[in-house]
Amino acid sequence: MSDIFREIDEELRRDNLLALWSRYRRYIIGAAVVVMVVAGGVAAWRAHQLSERQAQSAQFASASALARDGKNGDAAMVFAAIANEGGGFGLLASFEQAALLAKSGDQKKAAAAYDRIAEDAGVGPAFRGLATLLSVMQGFADTDPKATIARLAPLTAAGSAWRPTALELTAAAELKLGQKQAALLTYRGLADDLSAPHGLRARAAEMAAALAP
Repeated sequence: MSDIFREIDEELRRDNLLALWSRYRRYIIGAAVVVMVVAGGVAAWRAHQLSERQAQSAQFASASALARDGKNGDAAMVFAAIANEGGGFGLLASFEQAALLAKSGDQKKAAAAYDRIAEDAGVGPAFRGLATLLSVMQGFADTDPKATIARLAPLTAAGSAWRPTALELTAAAELKLGQKQAALLTYRGLADDLSAPHGLRARAAEMAAALAP
C-alpha cells in the first residue's frame, strides 16, 4: 500500500510542478534572460574598462617618454588629453601636465592647471590639498599675501596632511606682509613640531633664529 501512496504523491507533485511551470514559465524564462543579459553586460563593461586602462597606460607611457626627450610641449598635450578622459590615469596626468607647464616657466598656466585639480569635487581631499599647495607656490610672487594666507588656512588645521608645508608658506606670506612677529611664531611652532619633516623643521628653526629679537 505504501508504494501506491508514494506513486500518487509523486504524481501530484509532478502535476503541481507542471501547473506552476505552465502558469509562470514566461516569468521564469524572462528572469533567466535578464540574468544572462546583465551578466553579459557586466562582462562587456569590465572588458571595456580594461581596454580603456590599457590604452591610457600606453598614452601615459608615450607622454612620459616625450617628456624625458625634452619634448615638453608635446608631452603636455598628451597629458592634457588623458586628463580630459578621466579614468585611472586622469588625475596623475593632470598633475604631470601642470608640472610640465611649471617646468617650462609658464607659472600662470601651471597655477591654473593646479587650480582645476583643487576645484574638482571628484578628486580626493588629499590630492586637492596638494594641488592647492602647488598652485600657491607657482603664484606666490604675484599673489596678495593676505589671499595666500586665507587660501592656505584650511590646510594649516590640525590633522591636515599638508599642514607643515602650508604653515611654512604661511610664514613666508606673513613676512611678505611685514608681519615679522607673526612669522616668527609660525616658524617657532614648525621648528618644534615633531610630526613635520626634519628638513622643514631645520629651515623653520633657522628662520626663527634669524627673526628673533
